[in-house]
Amino acid sequence: MFLGMSIVADRFMASIEVITSQEKEITIKKPNGETTTTTIRIWNETVSNLTLMALGSSAPEILLSIIEIVGHGFHAGDMGPSTIVGSAAFNMFIIIAVCIHVVPQGEIRRIKHLRVFFVTAAWSIFAYIWLYLILAWFSPGVVELWEGLLTFLFFPICVVQAWVADRRLLFYKYVQKKYRADKSRGLIIESEGEAGYPKMDIEMDNSLKEGSEGLVDASKDQDEEARRDMARTLRDLKQKHPEKDMEQLIEMANYHVLVQQQKSRAFYRIQATRMMIGAGNILKKHAADQARKAISMQEVRTEEDESVTKVGFEPGHYQCFENCGSVVLTVVRRGGDLACVTVRVDFRTEDGTANAGSDYEFAEGTLLFKPGETHKEVRVGIIDDDIFEEDEYFYVHLSNVRAAWAEPGPEPPPKACLGPSKMATVTIFDDDHAGIFTFEGPSMRVSESVGVVHIKVLRTSGARGRVAIPFHTIEGTAKAGEDYEEVAGKVEFQNDETVRYIEIKIIDDEEYEKNKNFQLELGPPVILDIGPRHGKDRKMGGEGTEEEKVAKMGYPSLGDNPKLEVIIEESYEFKSTVDKLIKKTNLALVVGSSSWREQFVSAVTVSAGDDEDDDSGEDRLPSCFDYIMHFLTVFWKVLFAFVPPTEYWCGWACFLVSICLIGVLTALTGDLASHFGCTIGLKDSVTAVVFVALGTSVPDTFASKVAAIQDQHADASIGNVTGSNAVNVFLGIGVAWTIAASYWASQGQPFRVQPGTLAFSVTLFTIFAFVSIAVLLYRRRPPVGGELGGPRTPKILATLLFISLWLIYILLAALEAYCHIQGF
Repeated sequence: MFLGMSIVADRFMASIEVITSQEKEITIKKPNGETTTTTIRIWNETVSNLTLMALGSSAPEILLSIIEIVGHGFHAGDMGPSTIVGSAAFNMFIIIAVCIHVVPQGEIRRIKHLRVFFVTAAWSIFAYIWLYLILAWFSPGVVELWEGLLTFLFFPICVVQAWVADRRLLFYKYVQKKYRADKSRGLIIESEGEAGYPKMDIEMDNSLKEGSEGLVDASKDQDEEARRDMARTLRDLKQKHPEKDMEQLIEMANYHVLVQQQKSRAFYRIQATRMMIGAGNILKKHAADQARKAISMQEVRTEEDESVTKVGFEPGHYQCFENCGSVVLTVVRRGGDLACVTVRVDFRTEDGTANAGSDYEFAEGTLLFKPGETHKEVRVGIIDDDIFEEDEYFYVHLSNVRAAWAEPGPEPPPKACLGPSKMATVTIFDDDHAGIFTFEGPSMRVSESVGVVHIKVLRTSGARGRVAIPFHTIEGTAKAGEDYEEVAGKVEFQNDETVRYIEIKIIDDEEYEKNKNFQLELGPPVILDIGPRHGKDRKMGGEGTEEEKVAKMGYPSLGDNPKLEVIIEESYEFKSTVDKLIKKTNLALVVGSSSWREQFVSAVTVSAGDDEDDDSGEDRLPSCFDYIMHFLTVFWKVLFAFVPPTEYWCGWACFLVSICLIGVLTALTGDLASHFGCTIGLKDSVTAVVFVALGTSVPDTFASKVAAIQDQHADASIGNVTGSNAVNVFLGIGVAWTIAASYWASQGQPFRVQPGTLAFSVTLFTIFAFVSIAVLLYRRRPPVGGELGGPRTPKILATLLFISLWLIYILLAALEAYCHIQGF
């Protein structure tokens, strides 16, 4: 029964993870008037932890208390309240003891959000003090309506106060803060208390400023930090596994980032439950599923591409001198059935700056690809002259592609189309003068991952003789030695050579966003050899004014772009890969489901649940324990696969159905626990404190254990324990007692609750809770350094202390229940 409750609670927590991970886009107006759009979460993390996630984690205890009250005719029972107090004791002592012990040797975990922890810890202790005051002080033996209502209203008050603490409102501006510089990222880091544990990053414009002018929106800063972490992870994996392709690296990075990502309380609960019932490690399963989907999609695209015959030029750009006689263009066919298909395609020349009849010979016709033929040629004649002129170009177009079977048959006609290179450009270079030397444009953008950039130097309007062009780099925002390697020298053009390249090495530091520049400048051309004359013999210098002008036009000179600005940007592939990974590393996608088919397949599938330190994210074979747990829980897994998938209604359909099923199972569990106690001679209060509380808290124990090992901080392990204990009282007892007190008030009678056993348990727990919180805070001091983990001896002593507190609590509560010691 407890396993079934854990499984339906898993579905409930998955819906909560999906609900609380919803985002929306907002527009922010900067102080300078510019607007920017960023994405923020709708739910505040602290609020979701204390509301939906606390409800999901403690739903069995809360519903058991409410169902018991209603089922017993609105009379108080021992099972519900005793389960809440017993569960609180188990959470505070056993779960924290486990978390302290499981942290790897030599490591510590500290609470990051101390303000929120202080608020929830204070409320968790106050909740049980308040119970004692109700039972034994204000109105002994009677719970009045205002007491029940106020107990319930403490819940929203607790949530609001925790939200205020998390948002640093009110008194926070009087708290002493420290600032430190992070030179590696150019940030000012703000932290409370001790340095070295920053709360958030704040980007400042060179100095601290008054008000909000120096602040970048926190959510945008978190997005940029996530992208930087993603880029760093991808870069490290590329260096560690150079033999793997990008798709494999993406999946490895996806798994690594999901493992390292800060996770919610719901995620740890889901992860622990699924590993416990043989459903496997959800992170590794998600990474493997994504890899399989990527491979299958690629195979589908490949099959689609290979079934169609495509025809095009290869390459798409041709160059020739005007004295070459003719130029030959190559047309190729790709894909389809090469052995059985005949392909026809028309071609036709078209004027650009070159004119048919004076610069080239017009040509048109049809190419025939017989079965087995993949290449055809188009020949176009080039007309030579002795007139000095700019470089000219014309086009050759393909059109009207047709495909047919070589031997007619009943099959449908084969598919054929033009490829991307359906037009070729032919450039005709003048060969009568030395030429004009220039870059292709005033600027160019290069990716920092390019390694070596090859910058093209063009020789236009002639290609006669050998000419040397000096060049050198000039620093801008990009610095030589940091962003690129400085170069200087000469590039030499041979006779009839029209293109040369200057190589510059770009230093890749794989930044997510980068925009730096430097310049490359050409010097005056130097003639090394005038070279042979292709036309009539004529001297470079002529007589007469017109002759001199024509001759000087043929001298080598610099063109319109003698200086090139090189802008170094982040790698487009790298940035798009990071952006793709950012979208994929949403934990709601990992824990959620999109269809009933997916849920039923998952319910009957056994997966490895062992969570060893395996960074590969690859599938492992299930162990014997995984098979045993699967067969013990397969009935419940198949049954609760009928719960709507989390994708429906943004998770709310799954939320509503799951909480109804939890209520049904809780009612059955309460009755079974009561009968079990009667069978072995135990009172309901003892059964609830020991067995029911233990059964409902086991998934939380595994969840906190996983959080203590994987998370960098102790908030998910400890902070959520204190919050859950407070919520259990305010919702579980507050709602139940409000309902019962309202009912009896309408009947004109008081709602009676015997204070004896419950008041004693509450008092005992409160005293031990003070001790446990004091120990945790003491462990933050330098000898240990954090609430969890630390040196071996203090860790073992603290673990034994917390276990001893729980055993003493159970022993004294049982002795009081059987009147061996005096209660209240």
